[in-house]
Amino acid sequence: MTHTETHITDYRVYGWVLFALLVLTTITITVTWIDLSALTVLVALMIASVKSFIVLKYFMHLKFESRLFTVFVVMVLSIYLLVIGLTFFDYLLR
Repeated sequence: MTHTETHITDYRVYGWVLFALLVLTTITITVTWIDLSALTVLVALMIASVKSFIVLKYFMHLKFESRLFTVFVVMVLSIYLLVIGLTFFDYLLR
């Protein structure tokens, strides 16, 4: 099973992705300075999830893959969100 198609992405796209990741990292750092009590962890994890989506989409070329592969990634991310949700509830009930 070989891919004969090549996907060329413009450097400008990678520049925008870098800019978005840097902005989201700055927002994550800023959120830690603001006292949101238990919501600080939730906001930081949500921003991290958005950053991981950007990395999956552009650096791992998920947008060029088949829909079945995308479904598998969504299933894994759903399990990830379930584990994070259970961890968050444990964190709140302590």
